Amino acid sequence: MRHLLIPIFVTFCISLKAQTVYQPPQAEPLSKWQTTTWDAKWLVHPTAPARQYGVYHFRKSISLQQKPGTFIVHVSADNRYRLFVNGRSVAMGPARSDPQHWNYETIDLAPFLSAGNNVLAAQVWYMGESAPVSQMSYQLGFVMQGDGEAEKIVNTNGTWKVFQNPAYVPVKNDIAKLRTYIVVGDGDRVDASLFPWGWEQPDFNDTAWPAAKPAWFSAKPRGLGSDGNWGLEPRTIPQMTSKPVQLAAIRRAEGVTVPPDFLAGKTTFVVPAKTKATILFDQATLTNAYPELTVSAGKGASMTLTYAESLVDAKDQKGNRNEIDGKQIRGFEDQFIADGGQQRTFRPLWFRTYRYLQLAIQTADEPLTVNRLQGDYSAYPFEQKARFSSPDSSLARVWNVGWRTAQLCAGETYFDCPYYEQLQYVGDTRIQSLISLYVTGDDRLMRKAILEYDNSRLPEGLTQSRYPSADQQVIPTFSLFWVTMVHDYWMHRRDDAFVSARLDGIERVLNWHETRLDRQTGLNGALSWWNFVDWAWPWNAADNIGGVPAGSHGGGSSILTLQQAYTYLRAADLFAHYGQNQKAEHYRELARRINKSVMERCWVPARGLVADTPDKKQFSQHANILAILTNAVPAAQQRAVLTTIMRPTPADSLRPATYYFKFYLFQALKKTGMGDEFLPQLQPWHTMIANGLTTFAEQPEPTRSDCHAWSAAPVYEFLSTVCGINPAEPGFRSVNITPYLGTLPRVEGSLPHPAGTISVQFDKGPGNTLKGEITLPTGVPGTLRWQGRTQQLKPGKQVVNL
Repeated sequence: MRHLLIPIFVTFCISLKAQTVYQPPQAEPLSKWQTTTWDAKWLVHPTAPARQYGVYHFRKSISLQQKPGTFIVHVSADNRYRLFVNGRSVAMGPARSDPQHWNYETIDLAPFLSAGNNVLAAQVWYMGESAPVSQMSYQLGFVMQGDGEAEKIVNTNGTWKVFQNPAYVPVKNDIAKLRTYIVVGDGDRVDASLFPWGWEQPDFNDTAWPAAKPAWFSAKPRGLGSDGNWGLEPRTIPQMTSKPVQLAAIRRAEGVTVPPDFLAGKTTFVVPAKTKATILFDQATLTNAYPELTVSAGKGASMTLTYAESLVDAKDQKGNRNEIDGKQIRGFEDQFIADGGQQRTFRPLWFRTYRYLQLAIQTADEPLTVNRLQGDYSAYPFEQKARFSSPDSSLARVWNVGWRTAQLCAGETYFDCPYYEQLQYVGDTRIQSLISLYVTGDDRLMRKAILEYDNSRLPEGLTQSRYPSADQQVIPTFSLFWVTMVHDYWMHRRDDAFVSARLDGIERVLNWHETRLDRQTGLNGALSWWNFVDWAWPWNAADNIGGVPAGSHGGGSSILTLQQAYTYLRAADLFAHYGQNQKAEHYRELARRINKSVMERCWVPARGLVADTPDKKQFSQHANILAILTNAVPAAQQRAVLTTIMRPTPADSLRPATYYFKFYLFQALKKTGMGDEFLPQLQPWHTMIANGLTTFAEQPEPTRSDCHAWSAAPVYEFLSTVCGINPAEPGFRSVNITPYLGTLPRVEGSLPHPAGTISVQFDKGPGNTLKGEITLPTGVPGTLRWQGRTQQLKPGKQVVNL
């Protein structure tokens, strides 16, 4: 995969000269195929329906006089493809998107080509009703465009051949089967006796295959032509990571003995004829991978692979994730039917998420040899560049589990959870993006997500809550968080052209909310759609909705009203920065009026808290967190409010934030100078680890998802709160370092900055003193703040002593 040439249209220009500073991203020139209708044609099967489930193989032979130095092609498909050259897998795609912003990959095939005959082969699948909700689509199609004169020989047209593979049928893994909301699509059932084994190899005989049929419409960049279908745009993210992962342990085996060396691929095992065998494997940690099961002989044997994050007991409870006694697996399934051939490998079309993998085998009249079972790990290729260390080893475990959670929730888009949905939700993505920036410095997936939400916009102005998504869902609170996500990007990156292009969409989101403010109360009025805040409010079966506080639909919610003020303040910063001062002042004044209305109608002096609604019967951490973040509560009272809401209280007296909304609690701690209280707030994360979770869950037990991106927030906070590293002005031009070590005597941390690396090392001394070293990149100054004292920081390495 390292040979792939993927177009990246954002570059960082960093000079090592002492007096130079970080330069903003520069756009590269558009290629010909971004502005011109392609010569290549979209291909379909000549007789198969183009909008029904099907798996297809396309092949093309080309002859080259010599091995080329470069051989650039542009490739895409609907729904997806896997491309082979001379039998070697070289790329997968397209990067998930929507039809009017349909990605294509740009690939240099030269490393895989040779002089003489070469074969290009693509497996293309269209899932129809079996597709995941995250898969948007137009119809079946495959296209390849050679970049120049030498490469045009590969252009898709009637010289390509195609075969519809009858071996594939879908396996239903739906809500009814798994008893929960799961929308990642169907599994695969593959009958090896119908499979064209070796179809991707150069020596495969495809003479019986029919010619592929060019579709009547042209392949074209977005914005050209008179018809819709796919608006092609270049992929802006790299190919996914691919690496082998081995199963860690055999936890149960019935009907067969499996030698321990099987896990390392050193031996095989045999299931006798007419035998039922079940083996439960443990990956030890949750993973995303394409399982690869290789078997020989055993004609007619059926194999079912079941994947699960954890096992469940008779009461459907997960309990400790490491324990299996008295528990069974219930999960997503694939099936494979052996044809009696040698070294037959089953690999599903899409990756699976699992800690536990159960292989159930029923042989027919022949014994079956199981040669190998391993995974091909898949995730966005984030590279961990940040580090955090302290004398408390339990924090290292939180870091590791949190970072694994973030990794498994990032692919061609961010995922809320990899097992159940694989949907990119704004509320999750804001937190994920900050983790990505701080741990890896890679902003490409964040930028892609911001743009996709902007592209999802409804005519009334709101963004969709999750996107890409074939099922439209709207959460107005998430549209507001999209605005703050743009603000986050602006604070961390100098990319004025991109950010300023979002201002129109931001204004449309803000206008939707502003027009729904109640003129008499100053609070939110009646709101449509799903006004989700947090799973602290459980699912209400009667209303078929959850996560919604009082006053959300009919009006009067202090929480939703304060979130508007929170967003208006950040939007005002953006408008002011780009010279739209009148709009900036309008939103600042609107935030002030909202804050005043909330305090007049919802403040309860006897409790020293903001109530959820003017009837003052319900209270939550959420309302008070937002009242602090917006300064609705005067600064002099904020620490008292925060102390009160963190005090142990019955949930019916004060509704606590779950893992997701604790991110905003952590922001309130920093804002009020109470960051030393962050580490004690991590007890729920320590509890999850003690309960055997290897990623962090969606919500407190009982939880659906064992891996949910929004729960990885502590990874960001170790650097942002404990080490105290935050941008002091837009574009991270300067740095504010305000560490909160709590009870820790020492911390070290570093994170990637566009101009280099920011690193800190602090030791606490007697009398609240702080000593250590700070290194800032070239051209990036900063300020250190500690216990009311400050020290100015210059670029480079320096000793600090406060």
